[in-house]
Amino acid sequence: MEKRFSSVHQTITFSRRMMLLAGGQAAVGAVLLGRLGWLSVRENERYQLLSESNRVQLIPVPPRRGWIIDRNKVPIAINRSSFRIDLIPQQLEEPDKTLKTLVELLDLSTDEVDRILRELKQGRGFQAVQVAENVSFEQYAAVTVRLPDLPGVQATRGFSRYYPDGPAVAHLVGYVGTANAKEYEAEDKNPLLIIPGVKIGKQGLEKSLEKSLRGTPGGQRVEVTARGKLVKELDPKPDRSGQTVQLTIDQGLQLYASRRMGDQSGSLVAMDVANGDLLAFVSMPAFDPNSFSEGIGRTEWKMLSENDHIPLLNKVAQGLYPSGSTIKPAMALAFLEQGVDPKRRVHCAGGYQIGNRYFRCDAVHGSMDMHSAIERSCNTYFWATGLITDPTLTTKMVNDLGYGQEFQLPIPSQRFGTMPNPKWLEKKYHRKWQGYDSANTSIGQGYVLVNPLQLAVMPARLASGKLLQPRMLMNDPQKPPAPVNASLENQEIVRNAMAAVVNGSGTAVASKLPLDGIQMAGKTGTAQVFRLGERGHQSNWALRDHALFIAFAPADKPRYAIGCIIEHGGFGASAAAPIVRDSMTYLFDKEKAMAALAPLEEQWGGTLAERNARQLAAFKAAPRNAT
Repeated sequence: MEKRFSSVHQTITFSRRMMLLAGGQAAVGAVLLGRLGWLSVRENERYQLLSESNRVQLIPVPPRRGWIIDRNKVPIAINRSSFRIDLIPQQLEEPDKTLKTLVELLDLSTDEVDRILRELKQGRGFQAVQVAENVSFEQYAAVTVRLPDLPGVQATRGFSRYYPDGPAVAHLVGYVGTANAKEYEAEDKNPLLIIPGVKIGKQGLEKSLEKSLRGTPGGQRVEVTARGKLVKELDPKPDRSGQTVQLTIDQGLQLYASRRMGDQSGSLVAMDVANGDLLAFVSMPAFDPNSFSEGIGRTEWKMLSENDHIPLLNKVAQGLYPSGSTIKPAMALAFLEQGVDPKRRVHCAGGYQIGNRYFRCDAVHGSMDMHSAIERSCNTYFWATGLITDPTLTTKMVNDLGYGQEFQLPIPSQRFGTMPNPKWLEKKYHRKWQGYDSANTSIGQGYVLVNPLQLAVMPARLASGKLLQPRMLMNDPQKPPAPVNASLENQEIVRNAMAAVVNGSGTAVASKLPLDGIQMAGKTGTAQVFRLGERGHQSNWALRDHALFIAFAPADKPRYAIGCIIEHGGFGASAAAPIVRDSMTYLFDKEKAMAALAPLEEQWGGTLAERNARQLAAFKAAPRNAT
């Protein structure tokens, strides 16, 4: 009986365990079925997207950068198809071996290798390092077939920035380059900036107009296997090119003036007197922006940075110089507006005594009235007249005509100089205005500092009788300019005197326009670099005075105005005026201007491009720079 009870008890216990186990299995099965249902129904879209992203990859397509064109739609900065080779630092396995192979395949110079090594060391894992751009198809193909053996190497086809006129537009448009780590961080790690081949504006208009020129990236969707092998291309997402930016610049004049500068160090700005449009913005010598965009070599950089003519400096935007006698037409207008009789005469015996100092004039001019004082640039007349007029009113007129003014242009890092006045002097130097301050200011010396843009604005305003504002972008809105605050009669007196400077018996008679029926009005200027007692011999370039010239033409119906400065050129009449004459001639007769340029370039040793190439080759061949 007891044995039977034990057997029944075991049967009941087993059945109970079986039921519990079956219930547990059913519960687990229900959970699994529920989870499966959740994943297949509620999470279906999510996992379908994950699966799609694992199967489909998006290859980013950088946008084409917007073109920069001139007023006549002639290209200044464009894109051209190119092959390029890059290194992805975080994917490199044997950097030395890989770079050695690329050197052999691409025939890289020592300079290029040094740059690559430097950028690999300074860069970050996310940032591609350019090896070579604009390589030939043969070189591109040679690298492409070896990619399986070159981890970290990327060969791509794309577009590179190209500047057809090279150095002639360098300081105007600037250049582009690969974004650095700081720029990447500043744009919240914009993934576009780490795509090989994508470059951003680094200087000039390329930098200031970056948002307009960059464009919007696209992408190419491709289906791949688990091993990354391409199966097929899917629908692409097209990129949007950057905007085309049209400048007021005349590309032909820009190139001509750059070439006409020869080997001089200086700048030239030309304006349309009708509306203030800038027609030329020239700073020479200059660098080749194509070299910078492709990655400049150490030797070329060294040559540029050691050049005493400072080709890396934008002289139009950042150069400041004493105005010299180019200030005299504006001073004369200020004198007239204060009631000075234009026929009032001052005797020039070769200088003028102010206090205990004798200011020496350039010559013994004799009896001078206002017309002849401007025509022959007599300092004595302006010293004497400056002392009997109100310096606050005279300096205000000069400032109103452009000297010392700021202009809103899309050029970064501009400097605007100083047009001193009694209030400014007291605030800055804590002293009262003295007679010698009036003397220095009346001939553009002392504290007077102007930039080349202001040198063009002044004659444009004198010629038009309007306070024109310089404009560089064609789509910038323009407001009707206010009139110059001076009587038409007094303005005409000054314009006639400026016409005599070139066409009478003035200081620039050698620079008359070689054109029938068209005369140029102007004013020469010579600005001291050192004090009279400190100046060295004129054979020492760095010790020579600066040469300046301002002009407008035609003298009777002004259309164009130009300001030019040649650093250490000696005299405005001999250095700056001939360049302005030929550049002005180009605006009226291109063939005649080009005919005048040809023998000069032959004398200098070829075109601008030819001389630059020869200079770089000679620098590389020098023993201290030999590689």
